[in-house]
Amino acid sequence: MAKRFLDLFVVFVATLLFLPFLLPIAILLRFTGEGEVFYKQKRIGKFNQPFLIWKFATMLKNSPNMGTADVTLKNDPRVLPMGNFLRKTKINELPQIINVWNGTMSVVGARPLMQRSFDLYSDDVRKVIYNTPPGITGIGSLVFRDEESLIDKSGQDPLKFYEETILPYKGKLEQWYQANQSFWTDIKIIFLTAWVILFPKSELVYKWFQDLPKRSF
Repeated sequence: MAKRFLDLFVVFVATLLFLPFLLPIAILLRFTGEGEVFYKQKRIGKFNQPFLIWKFATMLKNSPNMGTADVTLKNDPRVLPMGNFLRKTKINELPQIINVWNGTMSVVGARPLMQRSFDLYSDDVRKVIYNTPPGITGIGSLVFRDEESLIDKSGQDPLKFYEETILPYKGKLEQWYQANQSFWTDIKIIFLTAWVILFPKSELVYKWFQDLPKRSF
């Protein structure tokens, strides 16, 4: 109940703060790219049940069936003209306020994955990762805020690097979150999400959560 109360409070404030910006963004999206404002896609949610996630349209509609599928690269050619800005500032995630209002998502939790990526997790991760609703932000989002750059700099095949290196570590992070989930943990993650947007090179997350699984890459 405490988590749900926090969700409703945060999205209520966010709705009031960001509502004036949503209409101009919607108009710009309508007249650029493919003319789509919102993008809805099936993802895995609480207790591993599918739901539709809401986002601003930042990529070509058929992007999941093109190139690197659900893995987005730095300077990905599938990203639309406004997409880079919306993705970098995380504004593209704002429509997920709708998901939080209807209870299919939380403010803090594991990012909801497409079925293909979810199936790549080990059984141990799949059993616990969505014991709480997936989130707009979370510990995985904080640690991998530079995911596109990491993939770009790896020098490896993007899909192979994501599936064999990044995804297993994300699984460990989400297991950590489920073991340490609390009202206070969520408050700190919400603050850190805003903090790293302002200070993207900050390492504050590692100072606040010193028992995170160690990263070897």
